[in-house]
Amino acid sequence: MITGLAHACFTVSNLEQSLHFYRDGLGLKEAFDFKDDNGRRFGVYLYVGGRNFIELFEGQLDAPAERQSFKHICLEVNDIEATVATLQARGIEVSPIIMGKDHSYQAWITDPDGNRIELHHYTPESWQAPSLT
Repeated sequence: MITGLAHACFTVSNLEQSLHFYRDGLGLKEAFDFKDDNGRRFGVYLYVGGRNFIELFEGQLDAPAERQSFKHICLEVNDIEATVATLQARGIEVSPIIMGKDHSYQAWITDPDGNRIELHHYTPESWQAPSLT
């Protein structure tokens, strides 16, 4: 049945600007491109880690689907303080680190199109810990 979350997909207004953020800023690696019949790249798959990807397609930023409830994506990090320091050194604005109600550390960033991204660091006390393998 369901074994995991394969990817999150975003429509972006400027693919190169978004690649700069996700690839150069966050350090994600390009996995493969989507190209049209003329060889123009219009999309890209970015490897997050494990079996996880972020998919970006350049296009019109339409209004969300009616009643769409999507709020953010959450990326797990192994050292939130080091991650925040690295991102700030790369020019990415990051919120202060806080301890969430689930006993996991979190900080927040926003991509060039305004998509919110939570950075998440599990602790031994995290409510998710019993489910992690």
